[in-house]
Amino acid sequence: MKTIPDNWSKLPFAYYPTNYNVRCYYRDGKWGELEISSSEQIVIHMSASSLHYGQESFEGLKAFCGQDGKIRIFRWQNNWERMNFSARGILMPEVPKEIFEQAVKDVVRLNREFIPPYGTGASLYIRPLLIGTGARLGVAPADEFLFMIFVAPVGPYFPTGFKAVDVKLVRDTDRAATLGTGQYKVGGNYAASLASGQKAHEEGFKMVLYLDAKEKKYIDECGPANFFGIKGNSYVTPNSSSILQSITNLSLCTLAEELRLKVERRKVPVEELSDFTEAGACGTAAVITPIRSISDKEKGKIYTYGNEPGEWSVKLYKKLQAIQLGDEKDKYGWVTLL
Repeated sequence: MKTIPDNWSKLPFAYYPTNYNVRCYYRDGKWGELEISSSEQIVIHMSASSLHYGQESFEGLKAFCGQDGKIRIFRWQNNWERMNFSARGILMPEVPKEIFEQAVKDVVRLNREFIPPYGTGASLYIRPLLIGTGARLGVAPADEFLFMIFVAPVGPYFPTGFKAVDVKLVRDTDRAATLGTGQYKVGGNYAASLASGQKAHEEGFKMVLYLDAKEKKYIDECGPANFFGIKGNSYVTPNSSSILQSITNLSLCTLAEELRLKVERRKVPVEELSDFTEAGACGTAAVITPIRSISDKEKGKIYTYGNEPGEWSVKLYKKLQAIQLGDEKDKYGWVTLL
């Protein structure tokens, strides 16, 4: 059996071994039964389509321990829907809802002792994975697939936590092509961001902000997360066919409206960065990462938003976390109790 963390509040956002994962195989045109495994390894053919042609998708969601001791899984239904959207996009079989739901609940229950306690700032990260395992030499969809979920207790995505960070705007790299796979949660999109992300880190930036691949006129995505800005009484976030539909961003849009902000999901010209009083990146891993500055070196501009998280970013962050932890009533039906 694996070792329980001895200091939950010091956990990084990194892989941490837990006791069990769950798996389900697709063979002969149908899904099998869920299997429980204690192995951290998978056996895969050297010619599997996922290894050669990137036929794979993944998801990320979290479970939280509330002050009442109950476990809350946040919006798993949306992750199931998005995984199947990705599956349709790259010709993989859709995972039945009952299999996905049971797998999520089973893997959380089986690793109950690895769920960080309330008040530690940590959570249980849940990683569903769907990969083509069937052997292919030519470019073609696999005929066999593996769906699995493993979990890991994690701390904040950035070690500094809910602190404002500096971002680099880039024009010499595209995260995903227009009408490509940007709207799907597939590994290739993230591989395409590694080089520019590493270069930005070496220059002292935490993230990269990409522009649209076609015209280089509009804000696309902020590294591994969606972008948003506060302008007057509006919550503004890009709308594009090459952007992943962040479940965190969808949640923030709903909460922004509840807080009487106008939500604008539209094309966001890069020049509009100067009009925002707050800016941030949002996603499952970090929830909200406030942005302190965006440096556009090519144009010689730096857009600044303050050294501390802005008023609306704080309100949205606290409200979403309160629902996830059970400190505030979940009137939207986002939380599943275990």
